Amino acid sequence: MIKVKTNGGREREIILSGNEFTVDGQQGTWDKIALGNNRFHILKDNRSYRCEVLSADRSKKIMEIRVNGNICRVEWKDRFDELLQKLGMEDKAGKKVNVIKAPMPGLVLKIIASEGMEIKQGDAVLILEAMKMENVIKSPGHGIVKAIRVKAKDPVEKGQVLVELA
Repeated sequence: MIKVKTNGGREREIILSGNEFTVDGQQGTWDKIALGNNRFHILKDNRSYRCEVLSADRSKKIMEIRVNGNICRVEWKDRFDELLQKLGMEDKAGKKVNVIKAPMPGLVLKIIASEGMEIKQGDAVLILEAMKMENVIKSPGHGIVKAIRVKAKDPVEKGQVLVELA
């Protein structure tokens, strides 16, 4: 079970199981075909949907998708997020971060931050190309850029340190 908000709207509870789903207690079925490069074709209730994942930040649980030409911002929470919220610990779930690592293998296209620069949580640090998509790598917290460990056009591996924060 996950809880999903699209474009800041009402939160909905979703359960997925194969080609069956439940949204806020109402059941349905769908057919999904992966087209590659984060693109999908979905058939639901005799309607066709062309979907493409434009960006995904798994740590913040936010993604941007295009559905039939319309861009949607999707936020989600799983059962662990719900438990932390019930316990009043949702803000304590994070830890202090001193480095920004590559979330996937790719190629550094552009470095936005510079050494000595003060950055805030969510500020763009660099652009990483992976699977023919440009991904903006953002700062997970506030800090000052201590060192940039990569250059433009450098290939990087998943987990490789890109930027150190002070």
